[in-house]
Amino acid sequence: MAMLGAMVGAGNIWRMPFTTGENGGGAFLVAYILLLYVIAVPGLMAETMIGRYTSNGVIGAFKQVFRSKRAQGLGLVVLVVNVALMSYYSPIIGWALYYAGHSVLFTFTQPGFQPQAFWDGFIANPGLVVGMHTLTMAGLAGVLVFGIRRGIERVVKWMIPLLVVALVAVAVRGVTLPGGMEGVAFVFTPKWEFLTRGSTWVAALSQALFSTGLGWGIALTYGSYLARYDDVPLGGGLFTAIGNTSIGLLAVFATFPVVFAFGLEPSAGSNLLFISLAKVFPELPGGGLWALVFFVSFFFATFTSGLGITEVGVTTVSEETQFDRTKSVLAVCGAIWLFGLPSAYSTSFLGQMDFIFGSFGLPLATLSIIALVAWKFGPERARIIDLNRNAGIYIGSWWNPVIKYVIPAVMLFIIGYGVVISIGTENQTLMLLGVAVMAALTIVSTVVMSVVGNEPEKASDTGVPVGGGD
Repeated sequence: MAMLGAMVGAGNIWRMPFTTGENGGGAFLVAYILLLYVIAVPGLMAETMIGRYTSNGVIGAFKQVFRSKRAQGLGLVVLVVNVALMSYYSPIIGWALYYAGHSVLFTFTQPGFQPQAFWDGFIANPGLVVGMHTLTMAGLAGVLVFGIRRGIERVVKWMIPLLVVALVAVAVRGVTLPGGMEGVAFVFTPKWEFLTRGSTWVAALSQALFSTGLGWGIALTYGSYLARYDDVPLGGGLFTAIGNTSIGLLAVFATFPVVFAFGLEPSAGSNLLFISLAKVFPELPGGGLWALVFFVSFFFATFTSGLGITEVGVTTVSEETQFDRTKSVLAVCGAIWLFGLPSAYSTSFLGQMDFIFGSFGLPLATLSIIALVAWKFGPERARIIDLNRNAGIYIGSWWNPVIKYVIPAVMLFIIGYGVVISIGTENQTLMLLGVAVMAALTIVSTVVMSVVGNEPEKASDTGVPVGGGD
């Protein structure tokens, strides 16, 4: 549930519906599901496995496997990218919180409600947006201070089931609307010509990475708390991917029947949820209740993802410093709050951060973690001594080339494709900045950790202890 909560967020509820609409409906889903199980699931298994094997966070895992102070810099890269991603994700959780709060007040069904004006008024009020960002980080800190089991698990074990129930309810209501089945037809009728476009495959792979959290360090961090007997392939890989896919598809089915029933544009982009769908509730019988169900479930999804992303930093800081749990939570949440202020203040800056760190930072972090398993630890060694231990499904040797060659090649392709398609466009400057920032981040992180990093312990003949505590 904790892994599922970390995966299911804005990537599924907000991003997946409009990305599906922009890339050919069912054709996009074909590409997405294929890449999810070919790339993301094997990668999640590798990331979870290395976390369990080392019982450490992102910096400690690199230190333990590489046994080099300098190599800890790659762990620092993952940590910095994670904090940067969370710094602009927190304001989005704040948007969800604001809309959830107004759904409780039944604002969306009041006479004269104008979705565009409501959104514009909210986003143009820096004090209000920063306030939502602040409440978000305070809420995350309040849960994280209690740890994995007493904090995160207690929240997700009721938030995630409620989210699923809410999405099922909205999806059922949508398909019963006049014209709602046209939305289902849109999803299940692939426009096959989209599969010949490179942009569709890049969007599908980006969605698979964004919605599963591969390379964010979340699976590695949660894996570090697993015990020796826990099932990584089935629990950390297949189950979470199936659950993530199911909820993503539920979000699509909760969205497109309503979109088609009310004549909205399926490729409306990021405005689909906050503006286009908000137009529907005043016209929908019982619209106030449906708005409440939809936006509260959206907040649940984003909040549980925020817990998983922030925990990466908390675990790492706690391990690498003398801070206790409370101090680590306050330090990480305080840093994310501070770095998130520009994104909360300006949606333009938020978009630029997403382009730089989403297009270049996340593939770099994923490459770093996969390289740890593929080129240093060794995929065959990982598969034999840890991955298949007490596994409900046996992972064969097919996994080795996927981890060692396919995933790195795909990550490099994404970075290269992002560079090529940005040349000569308005994003060219941002692309150059993104490449420069990632190159500088790698170099600076390596130098910093070679100076201040902790010396790795000597290898033990008995191997590495497995299974962490809370």
